[in-house]
Amino acid sequence: MSNLDDETEIEASRAPLMEHLVELRRRLIICAAALAIGFGVCFAFSQQIYFLLLRPFEVAARLLAAQKASGSHGFFSLDLLETLLGLRAAPAATQHLSLVFTAPLEFFFTKVKLAGFGAVVIAFPVLAWQLYRFVAPGLYKRERRAFLPFLLASPVLFLMGAALVYFVMLPFVLWFSLNQQVVGTGAISVQMLPKVSDYLSLVTTLLLAFGLCFQLPVVLSLLGMAGLVSASMLKSSWRYAVVGVFAVAAVVTPPDPISMLSLAVPICLLYFASIVCVQMIEWRRAKDDAAAEGRTA
Repeated sequence: MSNLDDETEIEASRAPLMEHLVELRRRLIICAAALAIGFGVCFAFSQQIYFLLLRPFEVAARLLAAQKASGSHGFFSLDLLETLLGLRAAPAATQHLSLVFTAPLEFFFTKVKLAGFGAVVIAFPVLAWQLYRFVAPGLYKRERRAFLPFLLASPVLFLMGAALVYFVMLPFVLWFSLNQQVVGTGAISVQMLPKVSDYLSLVTTLLLAFGLCFQLPVVLSLLGMAGLVSASMLKSSWRYAVVGVFAVAAVVTPPDPISMLSLAVPICLLYFASIVCVQMIEWRRAKDDAAAEGRTA
């Protein structure tokens, strides 16, 4: 009976091709308007947003000052880890932070790129909702109910990945870079002066890499709903998955073990959480099928 109701609902939502094209045009116009508004807002505050993205650079300089104050010369120490996690107050940075641009309009175009990136982030809820509203008429009622949690979980997971980059990964990477400087040891000095465009590329690359990798539970759960993967398949393949995760982490992160582990370990945990999600989906599907068979009997 439930399947008959679903088929009736789908038939009732059918529309001619022209109506679908008109609906698609309307959704695209709304998406373009959301992106344009987001771009305008982000460009108006692009300098403030860029300074906000420089906070990890400032934290890295404070980490370097804390390292010098403690007299530590090792690669990493417990005091440095406590400072990174905010458990210990860091001294003021002893080095003035400077970024440079070498082309006349480089900083302007950097702000344009930053505004474009920010526009996508701000407009993502609108874009996702318009996509859902466009495909929803072609979904069964139970599929629409199942799709909405993933629509909400996706931005949350992306923000979790971005927060890991902003508060942990970037400060450590930049501290490691500042630690390679050769300053005050003689007539020759080697000082890090990053370009504004290169710094933005580093930040956006890491934010996107971590944010997209954190979508693993959403992707695997959707594949489980479609019947393309199963919990038993994911369980039997966990060793290959872990190797693949570490390989991807080695490619998308800077070439140091701490950065790679900072991405690989959470993704591995999310993989095992995905197994639980797929298992719950299978249990729910089996329960619904048993209930449907009971009604038809």
